[in-house]
Amino acid sequence: MKHRLRLSAVLVLIAAAAFACGKKTQVMGVDLAVEFGDAKLSDNLITDMTYTWKTSADFKPLDRDFSIFVHFWHNTNLVVQDDYMPEVPTSKWEAGKEYVVKRRILIPRFIDEFDPTFKGEETLRLSVGFYNAFDRTGNAQREVLSRKLKVLPPPLGTPEVIYESGWYDLEIDQNSALKQWRWTAKEATCVVDNPKRDAVLVIRGGVNKDFVPDQKLSFKINGLPFDEFVPEDANFEKTYTIKKEMVGDKDEFILTIGVDKPFVPAKSMPDSKDERELGVMIGLIYYR
Repeated sequence: MKHRLRLSAVLVLIAAAAFACGKKTQVMGVDLAVEFGDAKLSDNLITDMTYTWKTSADFKPLDRDFSIFVHFWHNTNLVVQDDYMPEVPTSKWEAGKEYVVKRRILIPRFIDEFDPTFKGEETLRLSVGFYNAFDRTGNAQREVLSRKLKVLPPPLGTPEVIYESGWYDLEIDQNSALKQWRWTAKEATCVVDNPKRDAVLVIRGGVNKDFVPDQKLSFKINGLPFDEFVPEDANFEKTYTIKKEMVGDKDEFILTIGVDKPFVPAKSMPDSKDERELGVMIGLIYYR
């Protein structure tokens, strides 16, 4: 069941930035509705979002392409950022049209249930708007929408994923697509709580196409393969519905991630001193 937030009946954005010749341009008649794929939001949650942009009859075309910024703020901390470029560039938006964008976001863990001031829920502020990185007027970001969202802790019984063996230390690079990840060895295992119901498994990662362009990945549950594939691109995201019969009746099960061709950076790059045998970068393992 989808939880629909009618964010406004008619949103009017006044773009107060100086465009050409120092003139200010008004962008009018923009209506935005947002739908979440989950009726209740919590942290440690992957949820689908649908943005429906509607332009009214008095919409005045934009003279350039804007990206859309999507920020979720907890107090002064930015916990989710999911900026995107609309498939139809904003300079081509027309009056009386509807433009729909579907995205998937991860709300990470940010709630501290042991904080003595915690009252059972937290609030995130969703901020959406237009952004132009080339605007030098000091008004590159123009907020269209600001709404408060109630966020709960995950339900009792939400499975934990524990990285067990075959993993290297966490690495962070905010300029990369994954932002943070752990390399596996040729094979790596996780211990996952068994919720004893069907659940969704999401694995997000990356491979080194320069050194092993045809590297094959394999995923197993309790030693039994359930998928093998060669990623088409350097970064991938896989989603599976895991039936309860696949994981058995024990309180935990083993998830194994393996590759057929690991590589050693020191043997592939003359200037590298990295002697690790590397498999695949894993940025997220989500089971819920």
